[in-house]
Amino acid sequence: MSMFEERIEKLRTFYQSEQRLPSYQEMISVLGYRSKGGVSRFVEHMIEQKVLGRKDGKLYPINLKPELKILGTISAGFPSLGEEIFHQSINLDEWVVREPNASYILEVEGDSMIDAGIHPRDYVIVEMTKDFKTGMIVIAELDGEWTMKYLRTKQGRQYLQAANDEYPDMYPKQQLVLHAKVVGVVRRYE
Repeated sequence: MSMFEERIEKLRTFYQSEQRLPSYQEMISVLGYRSKGGVSRFVEHMIEQKVLGRKDGKLYPINLKPELKILGTISAGFPSLGEEIFHQSINLDEWVVREPNASYILEVEGDSMIDAGIHPRDYVIVEMTKDFKTGMIVIAELDGEWTMKYLRTKQGRQYLQAANDEYPDMYPKQQLVLHAKVVGVVRRYE
């Protein structure tokens, strides 16, 4: 791990434990710098790398969530030998949320998308966009009612389709407004 990566990890650790960014003065000791000049250069680099942001002269975290190590692969079919990979890691925020300013989370109610692996009480991560494609799972307003379904097209006409055979296809009587696309689903097992 390079000195730079070590400093990012120290900043991450401080942020996780204190729930705030260190001041410039605190960064000197936390990150192992000798002066505020070194800290300033580090901060500017962090802004360029989109780890930190600056608004109205104040720093804010963009990507200081912990990274999880990718330990290897696991078979979901027949058992097989696994291979451990210790050198890779992933930041779930970056991996799932590619456009933070256009993304939000919704809690799922109902079972209309259960065959797509989306269950009641799951959370879906959605991204506002204007680029919708047939087959996407979308957040839509259908005749004034909000829903999450597959976007489908038949004979040039858009409609919504559930991922549960117990629900009929939904065609707009007046208006179908597409607001966001689903980019991820989160479920905890406890």
